[in-house]
Amino acid sequence: MTGRSGSAVAAGGFRSWWVCLVSVCSLTCGVTVVDGLCGDEPLPIPDRLVVLTFDDSAKSHFTVARPLLKEYGFGATFFITEGFDFRENKRDYMTWDEIRQLHEDGFEIGNHTRDHLGITDQTVGQLEEQLAGIESRCREHGIPQPVTLAWPGNAWTPKAFDVLRRHGIVLARRGGSPEFPYDEGRGVAYEPGGDHPLLLPSAGDARPKWTVDDLIRAARQAQGGRIAILQFHGVPDTAHDWVSSSQQNFEAYLRYLKLEKYQVIAMRDLRKYVRTENWPADPTGIMKKRAGGNQ
Repeated sequence: MTGRSGSAVAAGGFRSWWVCLVSVCSLTCGVTVVDGLCGDEPLPIPDRLVVLTFDDSAKSHFTVARPLLKEYGFGATFFITEGFDFRENKRDYMTWDEIRQLHEDGFEIGNHTRDHLGITDQTVGQLEEQLAGIESRCREHGIPQPVTLAWPGNAWTPKAFDVLRRHGIVLARRGGSPEFPYDEGRGVAYEPGGDHPLLLPSAGDARPKWTVDDLIRAARQAQGGRIAILQFHGVPDTAHDWVSSSQQNFEAYLRYLKLEKYQVIAMRDLRKYVRTENWPADPTGIMKKRAGGNQ
């Protein structure tokens, strides 16, 4: 193909141009968003690549996680909801000024729906307003519109995909089920090309009885092109003790990741390594295969 100036356009350059064009059209026309890296080929996925995620707007995300993450130089995504008694209870939940400070510190703010609504076939009709509620609050506080989501309660449905993409959500994280039971917080690493970008599994979902060995089991899955996404709630979680991690344990987890030279990033940064427009034909196929192998 030849460009307007008459110079030849290489096949790779044409592909980059086309991907970029689709991305721009996505933002202006409301169709599928590709990713935020126009013209760039994905980077090779290194071993020991870990994504840190924090759910539910816990106060300890600001008072405990924030200073420790800054000390270690780690990235992270904080998935924000105004559910539970967020609006009245500032002992257990962050203020929006604190959430804005997380953004200003360089951390990612993701969407966890306004009311922490479990998204199922029965509730998907409410998703539009649930996403918009958090988007509106982000705008009010000078925070970019979220491009990632954590499914509240780890409930999900493929029927939500179109709504998510219309709202610019390019990556969404679930839990470790159905591959493993919910109770122990076990999970599997994300396999780009196999896992749907809107159904990224948690390699580990931290619980009160977790030890460093549980963290190691989750993190060590980050090899051979796989990426370990770690799910935390409060550190500690003073509102929901069944998903709490003690500050002592959390510090030990971060220390291990640092000593073992893991690269720790926010979920949005996965766009450097993967093409978010690559959707598998069967979004649940790889889950069924894994779950069958774990029986």
